[in-house]
Amino acid sequence: MSNCVSVVLGQIGWSVTYTTQSICTLKGSTVELSCSYTYPRGTVTTTFWFTKKYAEEKYVSLSDDPDYKGRVTYRKDEVNGHTLTITDLRERDSATYKFRFITDQTGGRYSGYPGVTLSVTDLQVKVTTTLLSTTLTCSTTCTLTGNPTYIWYRNSKIVQEDSSPSYSVYFKTEDSFYCAVKGINSPAVSVRAQSYFHLTYTHQRICTLKGSSVNISCSYTYPRGHTVSETKWYRKGKLDEAPQILSPGYGGRVEYLGNMPSDSTLRITDLREEDSAEYKFRFRTDQTNWEPTFPGTTLTVIGLQVKVTPATVTEGQKVTLTCITTCTLTDNPTYIWYKNGHVTTQSNSLFLNPVSSEDAGRYSCAVKGHEDLPSNKETLTVRCEYVGSISRCIILVTSSLI
Repeated sequence: MSNCVSVVLGQIGWSVTYTTQSICTLKGSTVELSCSYTYPRGTVTTTFWFTKKYAEEKYVSLSDDPDYKGRVTYRKDEVNGHTLTITDLRERDSATYKFRFITDQTGGRYSGYPGVTLSVTDLQVKVTTTLLSTTLTCSTTCTLTGNPTYIWYRNSKIVQEDSSPSYSVYFKTEDSFYCAVKGINSPAVSVRAQSYFHLTYTHQRICTLKGSSVNISCSYTYPRGHTVSETKWYRKGKLDEAPQILSPGYGGRVEYLGNMPSDSTLRITDLREEDSAEYKFRFRTDQTNWEPTFPGTTLTVIGLQVKVTPATVTEGQKVTLTCITTCTLTDNPTYIWYKNGHVTTQSNSLFLNPVSSEDAGRYSCAVKGHEDLPSNKETLTVRCEYVGSISRCIILVTSSLI
């Protein structure tokens, strides 16, 4: 509410002071416009409020204006004070209201300018869907005067009373909402259940073999009423690199599987170590282009290696061959061991216990189901010799590509 303003226009001792300069209020409500006035001498014979002036000295008092018939009353509150009350406000009542008074003195007429600007608005519910919720706003075309309380109704029951015009909702059914201020209700709106934007990657990390294929998948949801128009998988580069979009057929090694309105799978074949990266998914609907900010799936592509420990033992002691990787392979694989091209056992490690010269040979390991992707072959040369009465075996390990 503005401070009171006295208006004196070239007439000493004449003034009209309005309680407020502007009012924003609701269609259907009642408003009061008040003022006080001063004059130098004489007696006031006529007072009225007006918005229209057709010609010089042709002012239309609101009590005579057919647009306000039966809706306005004047009240003199105190000496030189006056209040106009308008009921059942309509949007066309928006105007600038001025007070005029006439005395019994010659030329004793005065209108208070600039007057009070009245804006009449209705209530409308504005619906905004975000990533996390739906926000309902009790919307008006001007800011309501007097810091009103907004009351929100959900299915005709009060759910919030607050000075804020907004109400955030989280729901899974179709509900009817409307807001009210000072007993004036907005039209009700029906808001359907929302399936908010959400995306879940099946795996946060995948560790798999060089030369194999991998499926990187996710499931996602989006608000009802949206239609998915485009889906994309991409790999994140370094900070100074743009994301690399992986269109189907990229490099002849990429395809999309199960690309349904709720899930998508990226398949990469013939994996290489340089394919190690973070892979993310984004999609576009007919209303928005959504890309989550949280991490995608980190893919690490590795080869198998054979580790031999220890390298020097005495005859009768144990030598362990372990199939190792730089990350833990996904899905808890079973390892297969080969000696000179023949399967010897299925386990993570191969134990030569006790080691002897008969254990010399070429060893390699592979993951069951990926026998065509074995490790490098490790050639073990076992040379045993006696030092006195003690046999000492030296294990020589030579790596070779398959």
